[in-house]
Amino acid sequence: MSTPARTGVLSATAGLARAAAYAPDWRKVFAGALAREVEDRRFFLWLPVAAMGGVALNLVADREPVLWLPAALAALFAAFAGISRARPFALGLSLALAALFSGFLAMSLRTERVTAPVLDRTRIVDLQGYVEEVDLRPVGARMVVAVVSADGMPRDKAPRRVRVTTRKTPDIAAGDFVAMKARLLPPSHAALPGGYDFARDAFFAGVGAVGSTLGPIRRVSAPGDASWRQRFNAGIDQARNRLAQRVNAIIGGDEGAIAAAMVTGKRDFLSNDAKDLIREAGIFHIITISGVQMTLVAGIFFIVSRRLLALSPTLALKYPIKKWAAGVAMAGSLLYDIATGSRVGTERALVMTLIVLGAVIMDRRALTMRNLAFAVLAVVAIEPEAILGVSFQLSFAAVAALVAVMEARLAGFESNPDPFVPQRGRAATGGLLVDLFHKPLGLLIATACATGATASFMAYHFHDLSPYVLIGNPLTLTVIEFFAVPGALLGAALYPLGLDAPVWLYVGAGIKLILWAARFIADAPGSTLHLRAFAPYALPFLALAVMSATIWRTWTFRASAIPFAIVGLIGATHGPRYDVIVAPSGDEAAVRDADGLLQIVGKRFNAFAAEQWLTADGDGRDPAGSRDPDAPCDRVGCVAALPEGQSLSIVVDRMAFDEDCARAEVIVSALSAPADCGAKFVLDDKALARFGAVGLSWSDDKGFTMSSDRSTLQNRPWSAAPLTAIDDDRLARPGRATSHGADPADPTIEPDGSR
Repeated sequence: MSTPARTGVLSATAGLARAAAYAPDWRKVFAGALAREVEDRRFFLWLPVAAMGGVALNLVADREPVLWLPAALAALFAAFAGISRARPFALGLSLALAALFSGFLAMSLRTERVTAPVLDRTRIVDLQGYVEEVDLRPVGARMVVAVVSADGMPRDKAPRRVRVTTRKTPDIAAGDFVAMKARLLPPSHAALPGGYDFARDAFFAGVGAVGSTLGPIRRVSAPGDASWRQRFNAGIDQARNRLAQRVNAIIGGDEGAIAAAMVTGKRDFLSNDAKDLIREAGIFHIITISGVQMTLVAGIFFIVSRRLLALSPTLALKYPIKKWAAGVAMAGSLLYDIATGSRVGTERALVMTLIVLGAVIMDRRALTMRNLAFAVLAVVAIEPEAILGVSFQLSFAAVAALVAVMEARLAGFESNPDPFVPQRGRAATGGLLVDLFHKPLGLLIATACATGATASFMAYHFHDLSPYVLIGNPLTLTVIEFFAVPGALLGAALYPLGLDAPVWLYVGAGIKLILWAARFIADAPGSTLHLRAFAPYALPFLALAVMSATIWRTWTFRASAIPFAIVGLIGATHGPRYDVIVAPSGDEAAVRDADGLLQIVGKRFNAFAAEQWLTADGDGRDPAGSRDPDAPCDRVGCVAALPEGQSLSIVVDRMAFDEDCARAEVIVSALSAPADCGAKFVLDDKALARFGAVGLSWSDDKGFTMSSDRSTLQNRPWSAAPLTAIDDDRLARPGRATSHGADPADPTIEPDGSR
């Protein structure tokens, strides 16, 4: 080797040696970070995550699990944890497994508690029962009725509660005992594989059937007195409806509907255009009673009561008025939850608020990640199915992000009173500009963190994102803080005196500001990004990324969020893309045309199913304009073109089976197809009874491959196995598709919970 080359090698070696000398010892870095996490007791915060994992495992089981095994395993690993306290790794593993099986057990116990009959098929029934809740609409209403008798149905088969809609506004209020004729259907299952399952939500809400009334609703004499719980809930619902109607009438328009929703939780006055507007602006949460409102209500009660108590020097100096104020705030929060209908989202916000205020009474720091963990454990114990809901995921992700920001500020407070603003910058400006802008900057940073934490959940559930949410959210929070919540409390207090009208006009002025900003945001270029459905594994990994970024205190451990986020983002861009989607009702389908857009085919149009199909495909079109104009329909069915000259046939009359089975690649029908039907995919009533919604994906080398919403082995209380068995020879035939039972959908039914 020449001398210059040897000199270069020696120089490079020396440089690497010097770099190695200054490089950090990663073992020491990791050990230090681990010690910090242990000292701050951050590993405890992962126990609720393990419990939620147990709930998720229970919900994906294809049949109802036994109770004794998860109970025994939870007790066994809890005992292992007790005897492994000297071994940190064994202790942590035992606690995690105990939490996992405890969550699994909590879900089974919850299912056992709420199990009630679910309607098996479409029926026209004469009902009698107590009206539990009435949601008035601009035209018509929606009611929940506790069934006392259902003519034509055995008592053990009749649903305990039904939800029905009326086309005319009834002169009926909660607490009335009524008789009616209604067309009832089983709660609808997912409209596409992996989609929103209204049937599961309805099961845990105790609703065994949905439908619409046929003819008038009559008040009749009750066979007995209603329970105290029914009378109490009826009184609350009546008061909420009266207040909602007054607020809506005083303010008027969509502003009045939004105000009524913010004050009472009654959202049915709002028009669809207004819902689309606030959704596109990224501020749909304004019409929900969420943690923001609950926190502000508790804060108002706490501050006002503490200031009033402090007016007395004797009380202020000799008694714990701070704890008394926390007790008053707890009572006020509970009353607010009851007055707004005590929905699932409100109940979770109440649990978190009570835990925070309880920490004040116990002389503990109130807003901590540990208290959030206790709130999650409370939800898992009481309503574990809520972890799959968008309300739970958004609220807790946002709170976790805000608490993490607060912890970061507190960690740097001693060295820098405002970690967001360097001390050198504060000195250079004389502190004036810093004091003027550091609070808005802190709010913006906190809002950005909360928005980032919830973005993946928003995209997964709603298939769209608003890039301007950082503009809409701070404005919305400001209006809620200065207009909605104070106005709601003051207006409700003045309502019995008839002096509340000026207060509602004040609230309406703030909402007009929000809608003006929402229209501006919605009209801006790129205001809404439409996204396709995620792969099933995407959301769990994205959720783990959020939790890793917010739970851990050291950047060494927070870096674990990066691989989770990468896997989640890969799943977000590799979701299923179906070329044919068949509704579980068997009377409608979506078919991808030559331009790559889904077109709705069928003689009947279900707007909810069409919206689910289009949004999951990242298509922002109005569902009403997505019907295939080229799909010919006659009295016996419809036909749609598929790739390679093939066709799909929707059969509504048995006469069409002979011809369509011979020529079509896919047969869709709510009827029973002949056993010798020659189509490759026969999705008739028996098939759809086993598979539910079906998606077909086309590839040039394999043709169509099928995915379904449910397993053929699935048999859960909210998704029971079909009673009609399919012959073994039909199952054995290659290419023969069989599925989940008839699940008719009524266009007057509006499954809620997905938005």
